[in-house]
Amino acid sequence: MAASSLPAQDIASIIEKNSKIGAFWSVSIRDTNGIVLEEFNSDKLIIPASNQKLFTVAAVLDGLGSDYKFTTTIYGEGELHADTWIGDLIIVGSGDPSISGIMYDGDREFVFRSFLHQLNAQGIKNIKGNISADISFFDNQLFPKGWDWDDLSFYYGVEINPLSFNNNAVDLVVEANGKIGGQPKISWFPYQTNYVEFDNKQIIGNANSNYDEEYVKILGTNHFYLGSSLPQGYFEEESLAISNAHLFFLDSFKKFLLRNTDVSEIESIQESKSETLPNTKFTILASHTSKPVSKLIEWSTKESDNFYTEMLLKTLAAEKRGIPGSFKQGIADVRDFLGRMQIDTNYVLMKDGSGMASGNLTTTSVLSAFLVKMQNHPEYTTFYNSLSIAGIDGTLAYRMKNTVLHNNFRGKTGYVSGVRTLSGYVRTSSGKIIIVSIASNNFIGKVRSIDTIQEKILKYLFHAY
Repeated sequence: MAASSLPAQDIASIIEKNSKIGAFWSVSIRDTNGIVLEEFNSDKLIIPASNQKLFTVAAVLDGLGSDYKFTTTIYGEGELHADTWIGDLIIVGSGDPSISGIMYDGDREFVFRSFLHQLNAQGIKNIKGNISADISFFDNQLFPKGWDWDDLSFYYGVEINPLSFNNNAVDLVVEANGKIGGQPKISWFPYQTNYVEFDNKQIIGNANSNYDEEYVKILGTNHFYLGSSLPQGYFEEESLAISNAHLFFLDSFKKFLLRNTDVSEIESIQESKSETLPNTKFTILASHTSKPVSKLIEWSTKESDNFYTEMLLKTLAAEKRGIPGSFKQGIADVRDFLGRMQIDTNYVLMKDGSGMASGNLTTTSVLSAFLVKMQNHPEYTTFYNSLSIAGIDGTLAYRMKNTVLHNNFRGKTGYVSGVRTLSGYVRTSSGKIIIVSIASNNFIGKVRSIDTIQEKILKYLFHAY
């Protein structure tokens, strides 16, 4: 249906009638052949937020393939005497973001348990030596350029380290079950580990009071100030970012061994080994292979996980350009991929892979054109299946329920302060597929009103085409 024959309502009128003053809107609508159906400021630069993940995960699928798997290996430097390994263990990071409970039914120590079983199978019941980490797979830049320091206390702003455990975060639980004016009870995983310190200055307020969150990490340390005010009876969970992620991995693994075995002679954990592994003087004692990258990308995209996305970005660089992988090289690989897809990269400015950095820019026209071209990519099915389904899963699980869009839109959301984006594929009332990219930048206030306008645009398109 041509735009001129559509009902009087159109995208411009929806935006003008409902939008907040000052918000900038951009919309691009195409058919599956790439023909522009409708547009509104589609050639203007916008901040894509997590819609940038669309570029990154597609480039990872193109460069690594959906069957790619990570292998994390424990090497031994020493020898076995009776049931004691006398010597060191070296754990080599491979960039696997999934050494946590996410891929293993919530069992956050699944991989540690697998390592232990393999060590036991080789007759190792005790260890006399050090545990160290080889983190040479990535370079030493822990965060992409442009990440706000305020974000570095939380799970969405964690270190990007090739040897990572529990998404490089400590999981804090706060229970405000005490008396008004008292302190809430706190607990955390890994099991009250002393790798982190909490200065708990939180206060329990009246049951009718508002929850006022305050978590502050002293940068470069693992010391957290907790200053929240919580209503009586309130329950809060928060994942907080740790520093020196590879040492966090080693410390957690060491304590797991001490807690679950008779191991008692681990002497220390260390920064890294200088030797290049593998090496003939080292023995493979245990290894873990991840789920395929198709599953990891599904989590990255549906849940909009910055950590997974940046780990995949640096892995792409390491595999395509040689170790150590870097953000700069990974971004160059994404841009090269977009160029091969005949996307004009003059309109794609990338500071990171996930879209959280300041300085990322593109256009909705570029985003919609990219989604058109992805339909012909060999990895399209995996890419498409990684997108959230309206009203069903991921970041769209609670949006568009009980509307015509329920299960008829697959896409990627995006949010940073003042920015809300949404791009994907709509199955319309006629059964056609159309491709949409909608962005609102520079808005003030709650995101709900922006979501409402986005959904009004999608409903209009659903009926119009």
